[in-house]
Amino acid sequence: MSEPIGNSLILVGMPGAGKSTVGLLLAKELVKAFVDTDILIQTQEGKALQDIIYDHGYEYLRKVEEQVLLQSQYLNHVIATGGSVVYSDPGMQHLKKAGRIVFLVVPLEELERRVHNFSTRGIACAPGQTLADLFEERRALYQRYADITVDCATKHQDEVVSEIIYQEAEQFAEMDA
Repeated sequence: MSEPIGNSLILVGMPGAGKSTVGLLLAKELVKAFVDTDILIQTQEGKALQDIIYDHGYEYLRKVEEQVLLQSQYLNHVIATGGSVVYSDPGMQHLKKAGRIVFLVVPLEELERRVHNFSTRGIACAPGQTLADLFEERRALYQRYADITVDCATKHQDEVVSEIIYQEAEQFAEMDA
């Protein structure tokens, strides 16, 4: 993949990884606009993610997510994505053109502690899938697309923001060398 044409930072990871929270803090720190693709989907559909799943199924939600991604032109933003974004290769390739993909890694035990509302949160998963099932299924996909990986296990959200900024600066320094 060639270098991105944009200067966005795109956050990916499991539900409960902190993409929206860290994304807002990162956008503030870097003086960039913040975009949450889950909110874009809800706005387009006029309903909450869980209601989309109830009404049309999780596959439909993933299809809408891909459409929203492919229509997006956010070249200098911090973008928090939905956890299922990595199921769409065309969507991920489009995001990679907008900037660097940042994978927020959180251990399963911590995710289980954070996500109390798994069955009603609007998570695009097959009926009967657990958070542990999704964790195993998605981990390799997140790693495949990631330009930057941040281990969030023992870090406060401010430390995660600092680590993203540090790793991004290191990548730019390597490109200039």
